[in-house]
Amino acid sequence: MASMFNRRKMIYEGKAKILYEGTEPGTYIQYFKDDASAFNGQKKATIAGKGVLNNRISSHIMTKLESIGVPTHFLRSLNMREQLVRQVEVIPLEVVVRNIAAGSMCKRLGVKEGTILPNPVIEFYLKKDELGDPLVNEQHIFTFGWADPFELEEIIGQTYRVNDYLNGLFAGIGLRLVDFKLEFGRLWGEYDELYIILADEISPDNCRLWDAKTNEKLDKDRFRHDLGNVIEGYQEIAKRLGLVPQGGLISDGAFDEKLAEGLEEIDNELARERRLRAVNKTPPKSPRGV
Repeated sequence: MASMFNRRKMIYEGKAKILYEGTEPGTYIQYFKDDASAFNGQKKATIAGKGVLNNRISSHIMTKLESIGVPTHFLRSLNMREQLVRQVEVIPLEVVVRNIAAGSMCKRLGVKEGTILPNPVIEFYLKKDELGDPLVNEQHIFTFGWADPFELEEIIGQTYRVNDYLNGLFAGIGLRLVDFKLEFGRLWGEYDELYIILADEISPDNCRLWDAKTNEKLDKDRFRHDLGNVIEGYQEIAKRLGLVPQGGLISDGAFDEKLAEGLEEIDNELARERRLRAVNKTPPKSPRGV
């Protein structure tokens, strides 16, 4: 496996994924690592099988979002750890949606964990590991040119749509969507028209998902807070989504790579057929100018 990687041009390596030059023009290969990190890289570990499950869960969710009109960078899974994605210009913002108070919101605002918010709260964070991904507001975004008002209007609209859909999807399998993180990218058309599309991943690494009956955490918080059985939590989500056999992919306490290799690949046919909607550069209905 390592020798195959060495023959490909690496574009970028992050904490949980690697981007390689794609097999088609305008594409990357996104490789999901088993590495886990928390608290801006202060805590690290390797969790066997995490990359496989995240690849599978994210691929599935991206195709579901495509079916409701949310354009994504995901094109198809290539194998158990890799997927083919569109090459986009990443917007340097993390868009966090909070439905239930947890994590940093509780620390910053003194809110009790588990408090149901009357409306979803959207927060923006600058993608800068060396600064600890600081919380920023819309004026920061416009002043420093990370996105313009028209792009942000599109991002917020897509974010609400994703939240609505995912809440229903996870509720249907007995999970509560507490909060999650999205990233977006710019895609340029043949005539310089601009499209905003969903990028990165949607998985237990960047979603807080609790069991609807017990509030058991089944996401990365199991790693953050030393709750144990991290891969089992991720696998439970994949099971409920119908993405792995009910018997699971863990045998005798170890992740079964051979069984994972036999899983069916996921193709995002709509991503190739869809006619994307360009960003409307007329003034937004609710201007967010400085």
